[in-house]
Amino acid sequence: MPSRAVPRLFLIRHGQTEWSQNGRHTGRSDIPLTAKGEEIILSHNKQIVGDDKLIKPANLTHVLVSPRQRAQKTFHLLFSSLPADCLPAYTTTEDVREWDYGAYEGLTSAQIRELNPAWDIWTDGCPDGESVQDITQRIDRVIAQVREWHREWYEEGKGDRDCMIVAHAHYLRSLVSRWVEFPIKLGTHFNIEPAGVSRVYAHAWCRVC
Repeated sequence: MPSRAVPRLFLIRHGQTEWSQNGRHTGRSDIPLTAKGEEIILSHNKQIVGDDKLIKPANLTHVLVSPRQRAQKTFHLLFSSLPADCLPAYTTTEDVREWDYGAYEGLTSAQIRELNPAWDIWTDGCPDGESVQDITQRIDRVIAQVREWHREWYEEGKGDRDCMIVAHAHYLRSLVSRWVEFPIKLGTHFNIEPAGVSRVYAHAWCRVC
């Protein structure tokens, strides 16, 4: 097998919003970034994006971005120092939207527990929203596609090395859990701050991982 760099998946949580700052569950609601949120993403732009930095735009083969404006704005600010014709190609998809909180949309955890003291999103899901099974199936579809893109690069030299997802807190914490093939409730042990940048590596089929 040809020697190629192990492919990576970059996980980017959108920047700070008013609701993320005060702890309100933000799923379907299309909340903009705060000025501070934009400022932090722009600082990441200078620190981690570039040909000699952590995220090399030319290495990105597939980028998936949530349709919500907080994710879209984060993606564009992250790469805003690049010439317009160098912006990585990306796909806007509902597959990487935030967990649908249903009846709990816009509420804080404390407010939800006033309604349901035993509530735990990792085991109960959300009434009128997504169940644990719903979001697990959605995430597993995305992981299967990313792993195929990684395999094509590593085994066949198709595309480029890295993939990226620009999305939301509960979605990304759940994705990390499923990436290592655990139930999504493992996500309770992870914390991805607004504008947080994480990376995971290809594994399973990749003999050097």
